[in-house]
Amino acid sequence: MGQCLSVFDDPDPRSPHFDEGQAHLARYEETGSVTNLTRAIEALRDGMPQPHTPRVHPNAAARYNPKPDAHLRPWLCVLGYERAEITGDLADLDEAVNCHSVVVRNTWKDDPKAPGLLSNLGLSLLARFKRTGSIENLTEAILWNREALRLTQGGDPDLPIRLLNLGASFHARFERTGDLVDISEAIAYSQKAVTLSPEGGTSLPEVLADLGSAFQSRFKRTGDIEDLTEAISCFERALEMAPKDHEYLPAYTSNLGAAFHYRFQDTRHLTDINESISHFRKATQMTPEGHAMLPGRLSNLGMALHSRFELTDNDVDLAEALLCQRRAVDLTPNDHANLPTWLSGLGTFLKSRFERSGNIEDLVEAVSCACRAMQLVPERHATFPVFLYHLSTLLYDFYCHDNDSEKLEACISHLKVAAIGNVGHPRTRLSAAALWARLRHRHFPQSADTLTAFDYAIRLLTSTAGLEQTIQLRYTQLQDFSELPLEAASAACALGRPMRALEWLEKGRCLVWGQLTNLRTPVDTLILAKHSELAQRITEVAAQLEPAGLARAQPHVGIPLMERITAENENRAHLDLAKEWEGLLTEARAISGLETFMMPTPCSTILQHLPESGYVVVINVSKDRCDALVLRSGHNILHIPLDSFSEEKAQRYRNGLSDTLKSHQLRDRASNIIADLDEEVGERAVRPVLRRGRGGNPVHDILRGLWVEVVKPILETLELLKVSQGAESTLPRIWWCPTGPLSFLPLHAAGIYGRGVSETVLDYAVSSYTPTVSALTSRLKGPALTVGNEKSGLCLISQVIAPGANPIPGTSREVQSVHTLVSGTNVRVLKHEGKAVSVKKCLKNMKNYTSIHLACHASQNANEPLQSRFLFHNGALDLGTIIRENLKNADLAFLSACETSAGDEKLSNEAVHLAAGMLAAGYRRVVATMWSIGDRNAPEVAVDFYRYLLKDGDARGRFDGSNSAHALHHAMQALRRRLGESEESLFAWVPYVHFGY
Repeated sequence: MGQCLSVFDDPDPRSPHFDEGQAHLARYEETGSVTNLTRAIEALRDGMPQPHTPRVHPNAAARYNPKPDAHLRPWLCVLGYERAEITGDLADLDEAVNCHSVVVRNTWKDDPKAPGLLSNLGLSLLARFKRTGSIENLTEAILWNREALRLTQGGDPDLPIRLLNLGASFHARFERTGDLVDISEAIAYSQKAVTLSPEGGTSLPEVLADLGSAFQSRFKRTGDIEDLTEAISCFERALEMAPKDHEYLPAYTSNLGAAFHYRFQDTRHLTDINESISHFRKATQMTPEGHAMLPGRLSNLGMALHSRFELTDNDVDLAEALLCQRRAVDLTPNDHANLPTWLSGLGTFLKSRFERSGNIEDLVEAVSCACRAMQLVPERHATFPVFLYHLSTLLYDFYCHDNDSEKLEACISHLKVAAIGNVGHPRTRLSAAALWARLRHRHFPQSADTLTAFDYAIRLLTSTAGLEQTIQLRYTQLQDFSELPLEAASAACALGRPMRALEWLEKGRCLVWGQLTNLRTPVDTLILAKHSELAQRITEVAAQLEPAGLARAQPHVGIPLMERITAENENRAHLDLAKEWEGLLTEARAISGLETFMMPTPCSTILQHLPESGYVVVINVSKDRCDALVLRSGHNILHIPLDSFSEEKAQRYRNGLSDTLKSHQLRDRASNIIADLDEEVGERAVRPVLRRGRGGNPVHDILRGLWVEVVKPILETLELLKVSQGAESTLPRIWWCPTGPLSFLPLHAAGIYGRGVSETVLDYAVSSYTPTVSALTSRLKGPALTVGNEKSGLCLISQVIAPGANPIPGTSREVQSVHTLVSGTNVRVLKHEGKAVSVKKCLKNMKNYTSIHLACHASQNANEPLQSRFLFHNGALDLGTIIRENLKNADLAFLSACETSAGDEKLSNEAVHLAAGMLAAGYRRVVATMWSIGDRNAPEVAVDFYRYLLKDGDARGRFDGSNSAHALHHAMQALRRRLGESEESLFAWVPYVHFGY
């Protein structure tokens, strides 16, 4: 919405045509009538010298500013720019660009109004790009707008608009290429324009609207809800400040409607989509017939109505959506850059009506619309994969209707082109690759193309959550594709390719933690290859990228503008670092022998660094099948199909365990109330009520199912059930690496429990967990931790109560008991309790002690995993802060808090819990809990654990966590023997889990 100055020859003010032209122009400005505008143009043209040759009139300065109260409002340049904005006529735009080009070429260097001339040319080129999609026009627009800004003096009242015009050019390029650097530039220029626009000034609404549009576009790319919130704030302010007769009022109204539509897609709240429809309808009603913006506003209204139809199932909304979209298509010229978008929308609505009515003609027309849209988009355009994907889905719907194999082949072919091309948003290409792989696997399961498709999908998965985004935004991008690596592994297992299955699981799971580990990877290979300068720069950029990714974006709305600008500058610096990182890796991989530098670890390498003894068991759970992949040092991968298990069973067990835990927690709270009431009313009125209605023993049933269907078949294949049960220290280790809903189930406790009958995994193995195989092997192939040095020791921290939390008095007893035990040895030990515990002290002690024991409240944040935290009296220590420390001396962390390995179901394959986070922070092994632990039993478990761990310590005070898995196994068995085999006993010891080596 940039504003343009006049560039045409001024009519001679003595000409009789001048007064006529002014009169028509005044009526146009009063009524908005295109007829009056055309008459004004014709009259002014008649007053121009003949032959018509664009030049700068000697009185140009006065003519550029014909109205003192609106110095940026053009009135002679309407021929090529303002009328084109209204009508969309390409001939007007062409003439505007040509005239501006001649003026700039012949006069601009000597003209005091040069910045305005250049800005006019830039805006005309930008308008033609938006009309035609010509990237050459856009490149030139950026060049001239940049030069216009360079020549504009500080304090010039036109400076905000010049900034805005250049920002709009970068915004347009972002829409074409998807490059986040461009949208960051657009936001930066618009923010600066806001700071220079006086409150109440005529240009401020436009500046705010452009800034809001840039934030909204970035939200569409990254999913950062803060950007959308900022966009809504900008649009609302622009509407509030704009006069009621402002020419851009319909545009501001439409912008706000779009923002509410995007928010609805995130929230699914009816109020948001109703607001969107209301604003779109108002914007459409304010737009006169024949206006160039009318088709777009009709399409926006149609899209919003269709979204409400999908929510409410109201056929009236669908019918109106179709009417709006058809009219948008009919009003749009065939060569318009936005026509493919309107056609695609029409195809979507027709598909919805086909699904309601079954009328095949609707589907035929939908496919026709999608084909036409695809043909109109250049293959190198960023949106090309979008239209290919849309056409493919319609063709598949058609195939499902008539079983025409040609449509299926065409569908898959289009998806393949969309996926493997080098244009478009990675997320769009990933969606295409995922559907390509799924359809190949479903309809041609033996095809080699199935493996090729899944390979592309996994590779695109890693680029979708790139380092240019914060960790939180990477998680947002990954949520919709959490099952993809599991599907890929399932397909590989079905084709007898267990190595490929493992490779995809390793590449596609725990991506964010893997990126963090990669940034901390030593670059010794480059130094050895005599490229020390490159190694140094890679190390420096990695050190800067890590905190940039861990940064948590502050809310935009409500903080001062200068702070927002600072945040945007940091965001731009982050983008620059990510680009430089990719360039450095490309440079390193061009060196002979370093072609795979910092690429995901190949399976062959992973298998070379397995633990010398024990088994790593990866269990893949997908909709199609379930498989175990057993890894053992010096052996090939052993593939064990788990035919009796399924994803449906895993989810049922997960739901059943969750429901039982909730009931158990309610009973615990009730028991506490009873304890308080015992002194007053005794047990006679309450306890019998609690005992009624408990029914069977669901936890026993779940653990039995896991044993019979998952764990026992694996142990039988490994012939571990034939081994006589020996001492705990002689039991073999198993590292479980479950996927999907199985990640939330206690494999380490699988078994049959009951009086006189017991068969469990605890009898045959010591269990640990690992988020991925690489997370385990990276510790084994890394430098050994030096124990017995000045950092070796144990720090104990307890928190009886944190602000707003329930008291946990057992933590003090737990820490005191462990402190007394450890103090009787030569091991260095420190205890902090209560109000003495602060975030700063805890971090300091994490650096100064190899091991830490945290007995406190913990908070798991599923929406923002880096905000999961340990709660102290004097603040909260969040996971992001711990990870930033990069604890090189870390060995063992005992997290005696609730749900520290609970995770998030939407990101089950990303291990977004405190235990995995502590591994990422540098700890080699972590003891955590799957659910709430009892205040009575925690001290006993801790003492038994450390007593076992200390029995091998030497006189020099060595504190080594390498036996921590056996120590936890011992402590759990001890608690189990004390409490028996009841459901209450299981709730007490089963939640304890061990992660790492």
